Amino acid sequence: MKEMSLVEHLEELRVRVIRILVILIVAFSGCYALSSEISEILLIPLREAIGQEGKVVFTGLLDKVLAELQIAFWSSVLVASPLWFREAWLFIRPGLYDEEAKVVKPFIFVGFILFIFGVAFGYFVIFPFTFSTLMGYGVQDVEAMLSLKDYLLLASKVLVFLGLLFQLPNVMLILGFMNLVTKYSLRSWRRYVAVLMAAAAAILTPPDPLSMMCVWVPMMILYEVGIIAVSLIVHPYLEKKHLGDRGES
Repeated sequence: MKEMSLVEHLEELRVRVIRILVILIVAFSGCYALSSEISEILLIPLREAIGQEGKVVFTGLLDKVLAELQIAFWSSVLVASPLWFREAWLFIRPGLYDEEAKVVKPFIFVGFILFIFGVAFGYFVIFPFTFSTLMGYGVQDVEAMLSLKDYLLLASKVLVFLGLLFQLPNVMLILGFMNLVTKYSLRSWRRYVAVLMAAAAAILTPPDPLSMMCVWVPMMILYEVGIIAVSLIVHPYLEKKHLGDRGES
């Protein structure tokens, strides 16, 4: 582990943030050129749900422009994720011992895979289920008029959020290997985490209990998976390491 002063840490953080911004700007430029195609892909689950019973509309002159700008931004976050994951790792790496770095490094790749799984889960599972359920709820035989800008912004935010959410077991494992959490502390925090995740789900989903539960339940499942992973992977590793250290002494 490289010893760094507070000023050096702040300088390193500044460099990494600038690099991440440059990465996102370049990715944004490419995504904006394809924003119409990306928007069409995002609209597929909604159009399949509403069928002939509704249409997607825009009500303001700038709605299409603003929608495509938002789509380009969130798409750039997704597309550039391998690069900004790497920058995040390079910032964390100096604070770890060599042995800790060897343990944590594989989880950076795992984190990217989990990010993609989270986005895919939202697009192929959460979206179709939520849209079809909401369309079948309440009064029928009415035409749905859905805002293009509002939908695209919500859809892109939810997908990126789910991609980040799927990092939860990975983050818990990393913190476990760094001796910052244990299975006991994670279990003791369960009720507080449930409340925080419920608040996050309520903010990021439409104002109905079903949509909120569609996000909240997977979040809690991921938290439980993280606890199991820490229990089955981290604790045996640390116990073995502790016994090895005692044997050497």
